[in-house]
Amino acid sequence: MGIFGVFSKDKKEKLDSGLSKTKENVFSKLSKSVAGKSKVDEEVLDDLEEILVTSDVGVETTLKIIDRIENRVARDKYLGTSELNRILREEIVALLMENEQEGEKGEFSLPESGDPYVIMVVGVNGVGKTTTIGKLAYKFKSTGKKVILGAADTYRAAAVDQLTIWSERVGVPIIKQKMGSDPASVAYDTLQSAKTQNSDVVIIDTAGRLHNKVNLMNELAKVKRVMQKVVPSAPHEILLVLDASTGQNALEQAKKFTEATEMNAIAMTKLDGTAKGGVVIGVSDQLKVPVKYIGIGEKMEDLQVFNREEFVDSLFSVSP
Repeated sequence: MGIFGVFSKDKKEKLDSGLSKTKENVFSKLSKSVAGKSKVDEEVLDDLEEILVTSDVGVETTLKIIDRIENRVARDKYLGTSELNRILREEIVALLMENEQEGEKGEFSLPESGDPYVIMVVGVNGVGKTTTIGKLAYKFKSTGKKVILGAADTYRAAAVDQLTIWSERVGVPIIKQKMGSDPASVAYDTLQSAKTQNSDVVIIDTAGRLHNKVNLMNELAKVKRVMQKVVPSAPHEILLVLDASTGQNALEQAKKFTEATEMNAIAMTKLDGTAKGGVVIGVSDQLKVPVKYIGIGEKMEDLQVFNREEFVDSLFSVSP
């Protein structure tokens, strides 16, 4: 059973609403491209390719999707444009499933162990990193887990202040030091406190200064080494936060972070305010790192565990 429970009806409605701008963008173009046409031919596929690229799915991922649909057309001999939407959904879900980690079905369970589950969060300023940490803390706490935050982005006073506000709002403790302190020292203190308090989840904020990749790489490596002195298996999750509203820039940002550290999870934020939601598909496909969380609103409840089938259904299903 995943820690966030089953995908409920109200969560699906919230997802539908959050993706409405992207859906409207895709569907208005898709409807025009098939108007007056009865079958999926080369012209329709060319139009579809353009629609997916301009929806920020990305060129490489779009070509994979088009290739899959071409194979379906060749295999089934004749496909009407009325079937295109269903086929598109099926092939995108199949593509995303190829990147799914074994045992991962869109929900998460905490491993049974004597140590706290440690999440190290990375991402540049402005992507919604601090907000995502706050929402994650809220989600975990809502399931009865004891959560503690670590303010290891010690280079920005605003980062520490914002995280402190979230810790108070959610009602979870935070470990912090003065500005300019060693981030690794903050992480160490946070894990020590977590063990003392028998915390279930530790969420560590880190700085994301991509202008100096070598320094970032060294800093994150040091933070990991120091955490492992307290919890040898830490961090269990390295979560990269990306702003979906930046479209393909988010993908480029992600590629730079993968060069600086090994990530095993991605959170896509601000999906509710953009028509570029297709970037989620491209990021998942291109990076081979699972998108685990999506932000679809400003409220604490508006962070969802990413469910591939539900996401694609919301994006491409025909409204009643």
